[in-house]
Amino acid sequence: MKRAIIVVVAVVAIAAFVHQQADAQRGEAPGQGAQAREIPRSGGPATINFTPPPGAVELQYDAVGNLLKLPPDVGTLGEVVGVARDSKANIYIYTRAAHQRLFEFDRNGKYMREIGKDMYAADFAHVVRVDKDDNIWAVDEGSNMIVKFNQAGEVVMTLGRKWEIPDGRPEEPTPGGPRPIPRGANFNRQTDVAWDPQGNIYVADGYNNSRVVKFAKDGDLVKWVGTRGTGPLEFNTPHSIAADSKGNIYVADRGNNRIQVLDTDLNFKAEWKGFGAPWAICVTPAPNEYLFTADPNGHIYKVDMNGKILAWMGKSGHDVGEFQWIHELHCTSETELLVGEIQNWRMTKLTIKGPKSSPATR
Repeated sequence: MKRAIIVVVAVVAIAAFVHQQADAQRGEAPGQGAQAREIPRSGGPATINFTPPPGAVELQYDAVGNLLKLPPDVGTLGEVVGVARDSKANIYIYTRAAHQRLFEFDRNGKYMREIGKDMYAADFAHVVRVDKDDNIWAVDEGSNMIVKFNQAGEVVMTLGRKWEIPDGRPEEPTPGGPRPIPRGANFNRQTDVAWDPQGNIYVADGYNNSRVVKFAKDGDLVKWVGTRGTGPLEFNTPHSIAADSKGNIYVADRGNNRIQVLDTDLNFKAEWKGFGAPWAICVTPAPNEYLFTADPNGHIYKVDMNGKILAWMGKSGHDVGEFQWIHELHCTSETELLVGEIQNWRMTKLTIKGPKSSPATR
């Protein structure tokens, strides 16, 4: 009997170790599962001593954290992983509350509608984006799908494919084993989507794959680049993606603490560093283009289109104007940002007022 008990205990211990190693390989905290997927490989956004980037000024800003008004039957926003705005200034929120929900509000925060309620692709929300024609794109990491809605809320395109029971689970990397092999136009925990001026589609793919995928505007697969690593065109969790008016593609290579700049054919152009792990990025509209990026510790950085860090703002915390795990940024303009947070369950509207008069002391 004692020998049987010892064998059972040993088996349980080995299983727990293997589970922890698998979580670590995915970039998760041991035993935390899906809700901890956003913890970076550095160990998570713990309180750190922050040193401002050399030569960058600290920006002052006004923050509004209670803009959105939910009806009583909707409840709470939950984890706001996605935020975007259309040309009419309507705001879209993709949240992990109540089995993933996509909400629309007007510019004053009045609730308008839910889009794609109970949709087939809603498994684990990641971001929402709006293209130049006001189509709404929901990127769902859990289903391995991206769904394009028109303004009527109708599905007009899908990218990727949901892994059904007969297919087994999406391939997860095994501890010390090879990475999953990308399967053409199908994703493996993709994270974000962007478009060049011609309407071509670029997808950051993602947690298990380590690549950027290009589609034509009609959804046909064009090409992809990338593998797991630290060199040019190698990625470690490409977590966010954006494009500028010239068609340059900016990839937040989160696990490598950098942004990689690619051209429209996915050739490597440059590497930007100095802002920690980029969780979210966005580019302001032309002609005054800047890139904003956020780290996991509540800081937002303003970067010029040559990769120079011009300014920074924010800090970790729970008060309005402080941030916990910024997951998506929407660049309305050089002076206005919409910020979606995971841990504070809110969307914050920031109005940037300019540099602080005194040097940063944090």
